[in-house]
Amino acid sequence: MMQTLFPLGWEHYLLGGLLIGTGVSLLYVLTGWVGGMSTVFSSTWSYVSRLAFFQQARFVDTRAWRLVFAAGLILGAALWWWLRGPSGGLHTSIPLWQLGLGGVLVGFGARLSNGCTSGHGICGLSSLQLPSLAAVLTFMATGFITAHAVLWLGGR
Repeated sequence: MMQTLFPLGWEHYLLGGLLIGTGVSLLYVLTGWVGGMSTVFSSTWSYVSRLAFFQQARFVDTRAWRLVFAAGLILGAALWWWLRGPSGGLHTSIPLWQLGLGGVLVGFGARLSNGCTSGHGICGLSSLQLPSLAAVLTFMATGFITAHAVLWLGGR
């Protein structure tokens, strides 16, 4: 059963979760900042877009540390892949247009819910925020429904 659920093993998921939890906890305890990724997205856009939404102080004033935060996540994943990852690259048979559409829908949902799974699921739930609980339950229900719809529509 474990091999079916976790074909690449489960240990790296546990370690990753512990590192992410520790990282966002330290970020909050030491600085008071919440480490959600949808705000990283919006604050990054403040560099290139002059739209009033992206020029809010909460984005402009925090964009430097948020970029460092995002770079750390990317570099951490690359380091893991280099040290412990599979020897060959992983691939998917999902068409590029479906991946793109999924990304747009996730981005829209993150803005609609005023946060993403990392902001609500990691930071919001740990600080006992009821709106985060509602958001996470909505994310999970939507994910389950979408996965089953894709399997049903694909005839699998």
